[in-house]
Amino acid sequence: MLSALFRKNRATTTPAPARLPVLDAEDNPDAMDAAAWVAGRRDALRELVAERGALVVRGLGLRTPADVDSVLRQVAERPVAEREAFAARDRHADGVYSASAWPPNQPMCMHHELSYAFECPGLLMFACLEPPGEGGVTAVADATEMLHALPAELVDRFAREGWLLDRAYNEGIGATLGQSFGTGDRGAVEAYCRAHAIDWSWQPDGSLRTRQHRHAVVRHPVSGRRCWFNQIAFLNEWTMAPEVREFLIDEYGPDGLPFNTRYGNGDPVPPDVVEQINKTYEAHTVRRSWQRGDLMLVDNIRTAHSREAYRGPRNIVVAMADHVRLGLPGPQTGSEAA
Repeated sequence: MLSALFRKNRATTTPAPARLPVLDAEDNPDAMDAAAWVAGRRDALRELVAERGALVVRGLGLRTPADVDSVLRQVAERPVAEREAFAARDRHADGVYSASAWPPNQPMCMHHELSYAFECPGLLMFACLEPPGEGGVTAVADATEMLHALPAELVDRFAREGWLLDRAYNEGIGATLGQSFGTGDRGAVEAYCRAHAIDWSWQPDGSLRTRQHRHAVVRHPVSGRRCWFNQIAFLNEWTMAPEVREFLIDEYGPDGLPFNTRYGNGDPVPPDVVEQINKTYEAHTVRRSWQRGDLMLVDNIRTAHSREAYRGPRNIVVAMADHVRLGLPGPQTGSEAA
């Protein structure tokens, strides 16, 4: 009985209205058994993820990216190749990657993976091959609870207008064209943008800038729940550390930030709104420290995730699967900006 596998939930650092369930993988000393253990419980695990939004499986003995790949193939329908990455990753296998290259001393705020893309993964897996010495938690927050907790007028405006993501691909900052689009060829990049409703413009120095318009509130494709599903706060300039933002503006100008977000009508999102979103996430954050070999399963539409600052080595492998297409705010095709 799967309910018997639940560990007693300990208090989290921040009070939260939900708990992150942890399942014991019974006696599984050999990582070669991990895929078989998951395969035998696939339907129950998927049901629990659908019901709770996220869960941790402890005791699988995962040691390598190949172990993670074997588990992904048992629990998911199909892997998802990442496109439009905002930070570099190493690819281990189809749909299996290293964690994003991001300064350890800077947190990655709550977000839904690829919520700005035309298609996004419906299921995420995070596997801990080496826990950090301090910090580095992959925390989660419920998207429906966020929707209810945010001010109604804020939600209503974003639900009406959607949100804009502006990106500037500057050499040496963030992901390269090849890392984001799988190619550096201009024609291929333009074809991708056209097919995925992304407006683009090439700058005199040869760099690329893009803009895409996406929903901020969506319905879960299975449950029908309304979810706060976006990266409005995470990718906004006011979430950056002040010294980082100042440096980037000095170096590239206010329109050359590697990423920034706006209301769907093009208005800037003011600092107090970004702060409100981040504070609401914090109030609904659930944390559990990593242990070596842990596997976290996350419903990417229902549940946002973050990565907290850390010290020491940290090796978390990320897997993406089961692509979802949530539609666009009105008919769109990508085009070259005038």
